[in-house]
Amino acid sequence: LQVDLWQPGSPLHIIEGAVADVRVPQNATRSLLPFLQQENIQYTVLISDLQQAIENQTGGRSHRNRRSLSGYNYEVYHSLEEIEDWMYYLNRTYSDLIHMFSVGKSYEGRPLYVLKLGKRSRPYKKAVWIDCGIHAREWIGPAFCQWFVKEALQTYQTDPDMRKMLTQLYFYIMPVFNVDGYHFSWTHDRFWRKTRSKNMRFHCHGVDANRNWKVKWCDEGASLHPCDDTYCGPFPESEPEVKAVAHFLRKHRKQIKAYLSFHAYAQMLLYPYSYKYATIPNFNCVESAAYNAVNALQSAYGVRYRYGPASSTLYVSSGSSMDWAYKNGIPYAFAFELRDTGHFGFLLPETLIKPTCTETMLAVKNITLHLLKKCH
Repeated sequence: LQVDLWQPGSPLHIIEGAVADVRVPQNATRSLLPFLQQENIQYTVLISDLQQAIENQTGGRSHRNRRSLSGYNYEVYHSLEEIEDWMYYLNRTYSDLIHMFSVGKSYEGRPLYVLKLGKRSRPYKKAVWIDCGIHAREWIGPAFCQWFVKEALQTYQTDPDMRKMLTQLYFYIMPVFNVDGYHFSWTHDRFWRKTRSKNMRFHCHGVDANRNWKVKWCDEGASLHPCDDTYCGPFPESEPEVKAVAHFLRKHRKQIKAYLSFHAYAQMLLYPYSYKYATIPNFNCVESAAYNAVNALQSAYGVRYRYGPASSTLYVSSGSSMDWAYKNGIPYAFAFELRDTGHFGFLLPETLIKPTCTETMLAVKNITLHLLKKCH
């Protein structure tokens, strides 16, 4: 019986008493449900017609009101093409605060765009790196990256905190890390997760871009099989997207003080280590930043996030970007797992973009301001 495991990321993490979310093909429910009853496994149907839910999100796209970019709608999901047009537009319109550049090319030859955001107030400034969309199907990620940029530009004049952040820091924002996979999730398979590189021997596509980093590569929580969702790739940084970002981060490691990566779903704020159960040297600073960020987030709508080391809070996974960033000298490395906890899963409705981004914004500002205060 072929099922698509949504949560946890790998079958290895399914343990007794824990909840697993699976997507089941339409014709398989007839055999699966009696089996679950027979084995006394409790289940709930969260989304009864997944196809309908998908169409509600990507249907009416073509004739949707695609007004000029000045009226860009941040409360809907955007295709890769729309996001790139939006980046070009900002680069032209806000040249005092935004500089757009590419760190390389994807496997299919698409540019890997990053926005550098901040006041050119002094030659050397500390920086924060933010990436979204390492996993293609997690659409709320890229939506948040766009939201963050919008908020920065709109509140820069009026909000003293934002002004401080953009004056004292640069933000490197990568709205779509896995451009090929994201595009594919719009055109072919809404639940695609990996990159789109080809594997000749297995005729499977893609590598998990969050298992492809050179930190305990392909150890626990990653798969050696090219057809698996958590496939670590043939070697570390085999994916051009990972290699390009790793190269950029290495080059700027003295400047970059925080690494923030946005995923979905689980409602968690995670910090290193992901690949082992151990306490990081600057645990107190990072833990207090996480605690305050989660409280700030909850203050908006009462949504509770769990926080802690990724290995014990979520599960052990090797070769992640967050561990890599930390190991390469970036003292604050976090991975957000945004809404929800499984009711909608990867199909978070567009009506929830605004509340999700609003609360997440509070957490990110909190972490950033924490960064500007010295923590010992």
